[in-house]
Amino acid sequence: IDIYKFKSAFKRRMKQEPVSKIFNNKEFWNLNFLVNQSVLDPRPESEFLIQTIKKYFSNLKSNIKICDLGTGSGCLAIILAKIYSKSKISAIDISKEALKIAVKNAKKHNVDNQIKFLNCDWSKLNDRFDIILSNPPYLSYNEYAKCKINIKNFEPKIALMGGYDGLRSYREISKFIHSYMHEKSFLFIEMGKLQVNAIKEIFFKKKLNAISTIKDYHQIDRVLVLKK
Repeated sequence: IDIYKFKSAFKRRMKQEPVSKIFNNKEFWNLNFLVNQSVLDPRPESEFLIQTIKKYFSNLKSNIKICDLGTGSGCLAIILAKIYSKSKISAIDISKEALKIAVKNAKKHNVDNQIKFLNCDWSKLNDRFDIILSNPPYLSYNEYAKCKINIKNFEPKIALMGGYDGLRSYREISKFIHSYMHEKSFLFIEMGKLQVNAIKEIFFKKKLNAISTIKDYHQIDRVLVLKK
């Protein structure tokens, strides 16, 4: 064991830095992902997005087009590329630093030929997709203020805070989402605690209907499935 590395890791851990950030590694859906302070650690709750997509798109050999809004570490796009080996995926993020990590993760898992990583605003694509998914920032100002040090000091604020009420990203997505969807497209979106009714209302006003709500391990409404 390298005693200097151990001492350095120990000091960082004493400052409440997550183990994942110290060793730049986090497991998600049985794969290991490179992480650093530019990307949000993949959460177990986000696995419900993958599970739900698989339920609606059971043909794993279909040539589907997928869009991941706010890809971060690339974990969701990469897992979907593994599951749907004939799919083509566009993965968008506003953070250049996050995309550097996502590209490395895609190469690590040999799916970089399937995924196009784009550094742009969510609304800038000129294409339609079969599946659009997003795990957007959904903490309100108050919720973020109450976050523990291990989150506040070591996770990117941009990936966590969704405006004063936590719903800013959903409003933004609702404005352009129709231009990304054809008649058979599905939108799968992750959400925070007690947000489900407000989010349904945001999309309903834009003529998108919630067809299913999926609960997580703690029985919190976690994934919303929407369709034209």
